[in-house]
Amino acid sequence: MSAPNPTETKTPTTKTRATKPKKRRKVRSKWFRRIRAGVLAALLVAAILIGISVGQALSAPGTDSVAARLAEWARTHSLGWVVTDLEQLQYTFVTKPKTGGSVAGGLPKVKHTPKPSPKPTGPAFTPAPAPLVPLVSSPLAGEGIWRDLYTVKGLPAARVAFLRPDSIHTSYYVQVVWMDPKLVSFTLHPGYQVPGGTLTAPDQIPPSEINTILATFNSGFQMRDANGGYWQNGQTIAPLRTGAASIVLSTTGQITVESWPGGVPGPSIAAVRQNLDLLIQNGVISPAAAQANAPAWGSTVGNREYVWRSAIGIRPDGSVISVVGPSMNIESLANILQRAGVVNAMELDINPDWTNYITYAHPSPGVAVPSALPPPDPYINPNRYLQASSRDFVSVLPR
Repeated sequence: MSAPNPTETKTPTTKTRATKPKKRRKVRSKWFRRIRAGVLAALLVAAILIGISVGQALSAPGTDSVAARLAEWARTHSLGWVVTDLEQLQYTFVTKPKTGGSVAGGLPKVKHTPKPSPKPTGPAFTPAPAPLVPLVSSPLAGEGIWRDLYTVKGLPAARVAFLRPDSIHTSYYVQVVWMDPKLVSFTLHPGYQVPGGTLTAPDQIPPSEINTILATFNSGFQMRDANGGYWQNGQTIAPLRTGAASIVLSTTGQITVESWPGGVPGPSIAAVRQNLDLLIQNGVISPAAAQANAPAWGSTVGNREYVWRSAIGIRPDGSVISVVGPSMNIESLANILQRAGVVNAMELDINPDWTNYITYAHPSPGVAVPSALPPPDPYINPNRYLQASSRDFVSVLPR
């Protein structure tokens, strides 16, 4: 029997071959479980944080609808593109206004007191504007006729007229409000979310205004979409853009609409609120109104979609025009403003959640009873500015 060869290499057994891969698999499995646990923990934490954030948005003060709150939350968390896509689908397939037809029941009636005959020695006032020329060939009874809305010192301080937005969407109407700057003054109130920042001005109708408040109307887009700035009481919340369409409010309560000339607001200015570019300048409608230019008129719908829109304009005599209503694209909004005789005008906001003109009655001291003007808007709670408002707004007060 030969002696074993000391240099002979033993062939590994089956057991030896299987041992090392098994250890490697165990190590890999251990690390995989750790990574998976870490990912799941991170997702759980993210879900909790998102849930808390959404919950805070849903439980915030004010009367904003659940849909509006979720949309605002998404826009402030870099998900605006999702909201925009969903809104485009909504405007195309769900809320697209019908064409043709007539206004069911005719145009609304507005309760008002008979207009008194002002005496030469009475307070200063602005003469009433001429009736508005309808945009349809067969006007409804009372279409374009001004009706007294509220009075100051016995004189009509505001009048309202109703017009159908164009010759296509004839079953809808919009409201045009005329306000006399010699009888009323204007104050800008910031919202607690828009414009943001640390402004100390009240985000609702304050007690000092509750007995005299005549009306309120909405302001502009969120600042990230406004392509402009916000300045109030010496504080810049968003930088003012030269050339931007601007509501300029003076320390005496006057209001103008202009292309911002640049520079720091002077001592006679109380607030500047910018939104997009001027829709009408020196009586001429912007050429961009006829173009599909989304950046000019809002990233969501631009100028093409027929939706709820609002705007403000100034006539040559300084009187103020507010337009609010459904089924308008940017051109029809501009046409209505032009019919109302404005020289400068700017779009404010879009969508029924944010467009409004609300008046207030005072049946007893310390009580203001709100009423949203027609056309009926189920999205607007008339009490929205009697409590904390998420967005800035303008209040109308007697002089």
